Amino acid sequence: MKYLFICLGLLVCSSCALSVPIVDRPIEFKEKRFRLTKEYLENRYEIVQENIVIEPKMIVVHWTAIPTLEQSFKAFNPQSLPNWRPELVNQSGLNVSAQFLIDQDGTIYRLMPENHMARHVIGLNHAAIGIENVGGTKETPLTKAQLKANVKLIKYLKTKYQIDYLIGHYEYTLFEDHWLWKEVDQGYRTTKTDPGTEFMKKIRKATKSLQFKPNPSTAQL
Repeated sequence: MKYLFICLGLLVCSSCALSVPIVDRPIEFKEKRFRLTKEYLENRYEIVQENIVIEPKMIVVHWTAIPTLEQSFKAFNPQSLPNWRPELVNQSGLNVSAQFLIDQDGTIYRLMPENHMARHVIGLNHAAIGIENVGGTKETPLTKAQLKANVKLIKYLKTKYQIDYLIGHYEYTLFEDHWLWKEVDQGYRTTKTDPGTEFMKKIRKATKSLQFKPNPSTAQL
């Protein structure tokens, strides 16, 4: 299968022998998405800067709840949210996305630069790298190949950035009183279950040697 933007390569850690195969398949990222991202940083986090570069401190694992790679990519590709109503106060038109998308066969796709902000987790986007996994429904559960790919990618990212936390999307509200939390709207919360507790349990077991900090629920802030 061929894609318009395909570029197969390796993510290589210069300080170790770790390498991770990756396929670059960028989502649409033009002036509109750049502008909406800057507005999101300012309006939701009170972060004003000329660029959209983040300092990653966290990895957030998700599932798309969409059964195929193509449908998942199609959901993230538009620069703005479908049916966005810009006249609504405090609403952001920035479309959801993530830095990485992992297919059911374990292929890792990079959708955008690793250190550019993506909208994937309330309150923490300014410091979080998102990993989306295709599927997650009863009909298309996450696979062993995806588990292995997540572990490889997480190990790579941990060696490249000063990342302290690894969480499942369902755990994001544990950080509401943490210094990383930036969401200004106290009523802006959604309930999440992705990527499932069992999947995260397996990831944590496989990445135990990386010594991520425990979540605020079990650690002093």
